[in-house]
Amino acid sequence: MKALIESIVTPLVDSPEDIVVTKTEEDSKIVYHLTVHKDDVGKVIGKNGRIAKAIRTAVYAAKTDGKKRIYLDIM
Repeated sequence: MKALIESIVTPLVDSPEDIVVTKTEEDSKIVYHLTVHKDDVGKVIGKNGRIAKAIRTAVYAAKTDGKKRIYLDIM
């Protein structure tokens, strides 16, 4: 899942070396935290959050484990 997030975000940003994806796992959910360079945040979020919503939709659709919910936080 981490590789999927990185592969989606890399073409969107000017500083792909600053992409960091971390994973936090709890009882009922898995949270992926996406951090990008401060100048690239707007590019990842998009106008009215459209790009962020599309990224989240792709990540949720690729979920393999049906037991835990997956969340994506963009920082």
